[in-house]
Amino acid sequence: MSEFSQSPRLNRRDFAVAACAAATAIAWPRIAFSSPASAMPTADEALKRLLAGNARFVTGKTMHPDQAPGYRNGLAKAQHPFAIVLSCSDSRVPPEIAFDQGLGDVFTIRIAGAVYDDPGLGSMEYAVEHFHSPLLVVMGHENCGAVIATIDAVDKPGGEAPGHIGSLVSRIKPAAESTKGKTGNRVDNAVRQCIKNTVDALKTEKIMADAIAAGKLRIVGARYSLTAGSVSVIA
Repeated sequence: MSEFSQSPRLNRRDFAVAACAAATAIAWPRIAFSSPASAMPTADEALKRLLAGNARFVTGKTMHPDQAPGYRNGLAKAQHPFAIVLSCSDSRVPPEIAFDQGLGDVFTIRIAGAVYDDPGLGSMEYAVEHFHSPLLVVMGHENCGAVIATIDAVDKPGGEAPGHIGSLVSRIKPAAESTKGKTGNRVDNAVRQCIKNTVDALKTEKIMADAIAAGKLRIVGARYSLTAGSVSVIA
């Protein structure tokens, strides 16, 4: 007999009450984080919240917060994400799941290799300017296919990436070239360097630089482990 068949059954009314209580317990302590800029967490608090959610994800104790119907309906009027995440488009690296966050919590931009172009930058700037999100996380990941493809292009002179893939390669290429010949895992070294390069580049963009100077924004780099599911701050 399974553990589920041994558990007492709930009637429809009890189930509805229990579900409502669970949703309230998850959403209520977080309402302050989804209010205007004056009630936003600090960048350090935002980062702690993301890492706490990741710890839940790693241990299989996810809460799936901020997903109740009432919370969803409230968000239809406005959004106030407490963090911006620039991550790779890889299907195995969804930020909201990896950080165990819900609707309205994270403003996400996803581009292969966790690099950015003009529209991507504009999206991040919009979140900084209009939502006053205090934290921007650049999240690369283990065994990134875009980085591997770039390394192949660097190691094979004359090779060209088809279509617009070349625009991704050109963004990642400096990291692939600077880590060539270094000790350690070639791909992981390039992934980490690409994250750091992106963080450094974002800090020089005017809107980002102004927000950082005003103490309104912090930009950090992070690496996601495909195997462990854990996120480590590296830059």
